[in-house]
Amino acid sequence: MPDRPATDLLNIEDQLTAEELQVRDKVADFVDRRVRPNIAKWYEDAVLPTELLPEMAELGLFGMHLQGYGCAGRSATEYGLAMQEMEAGDSGLRTVISVQGSLAMSAIYKNGSEEQKQKWLPKMAAGEVIGCFGLTEPTAGSDPSSMTTTARREGDEWVLNGQKRWIGLAAIADIAIIWAKAPTEDKDGNTTEKVRGFIVPTDTPGFKATVIDAKLSMRASQQCDIDMEEVRLPADAILPENPGLRGPFSCLSEARYGIAWGAMGAARDSIETILEYSAERLQFGKPLAGYQLTQKKLADMALELNKGQLLALHLGRLKDAGELEPHMISVGKLNNCRTAIEICREARAVLGGNGITGDYSPLRHANNLESVRTYEGTDEVHTLILGNKLTGIPAFR
Repeated sequence: MPDRPATDLLNIEDQLTAEELQVRDKVADFVDRRVRPNIAKWYEDAVLPTELLPEMAELGLFGMHLQGYGCAGRSATEYGLAMQEMEAGDSGLRTVISVQGSLAMSAIYKNGSEEQKQKWLPKMAAGEVIGCFGLTEPTAGSDPSSMTTTARREGDEWVLNGQKRWIGLAAIADIAIIWAKAPTEDKDGNTTEKVRGFIVPTDTPGFKATVIDAKLSMRASQQCDIDMEEVRLPADAILPENPGLRGPFSCLSEARYGIAWGAMGAARDSIETILEYSAERLQFGKPLAGYQLTQKKLADMALELNKGQLLALHLGRLKDAGELEPHMISVGKLNNCRTAIEICREARAVLGGNGITGDYSPLRHANNLESVRTYEGTDEVHTLILGNKLTGIPAFR
């Protein structure tokens, strides 16, 4: 019998192909070598280890699920497995890949012109250009339709004004995909205001990104405020396809799918941590793992992990078959984030006082998951998406 992780109670590995296992193992090796030995210090110091970005690109992680343009062209399931391994290392580092590939690159891939794709995607896949995705605003989080960022047309230029908040990688990005309300002409020649995407080089005058400090979560990553004042862009900076919220929402679906996998990585790493710890930690003359209460906690956590992993795998198979629907992604994001954070919290409790130190991962994972649970749609938003699917009645307002 092949060696399997102790947490794999259902032989889930048997459902994976040799190619999928190869991708998983390659990313797991990277995490073991480059992330685990350093992540506690990076987290404590609130440092995004930018030296890892070229290595991530070399592994083919940037836009790895996109076809052509220098991208790896891997399957959705392979991408999901890679995100599970990256988040087993740290959610913040998995977010780097999500922002670059699922958001910034996907925005160009799904909504850009062929010229824009040829210009930017190969460089982004190679890590030569880093991107960010500016949708959320200080007063427009779960309701992006209320954004106040605007783009007006002046001759051969677009002029952007507004603010964005919680924008990953913005302070190190070379380009920003900025979503703004802009006048848009329909096929009948009528002009209405719609949300449009723009490719904004971050060295454009009037564009400023400021790192958000004093975070209690996602400390080994970077989130920023963006201020734009009379940012002037050429006419061809606009993403021509899919005007309206369909443009950014299709990118959010990509990111949410990756999160459904990634959260299970944080959960699995937490269980593996306490399996090792409880086998060695002696209390009242025997290992902590030998007590019934500890075994109950381990069993409960492993059950939820296996269910979440099977859910993520099912979503991957559906996505590869072209059958994944938006509400299904909400099932994965809502369930697996909620499950993962409870597993990580319970794992921290098994560690006792030692669990609040950086020597052990569960509390760091739990803190990170507070952010993961919030971005790309809060629990409440995904609950309402599913409620709408079940009843046919939208209850967002």
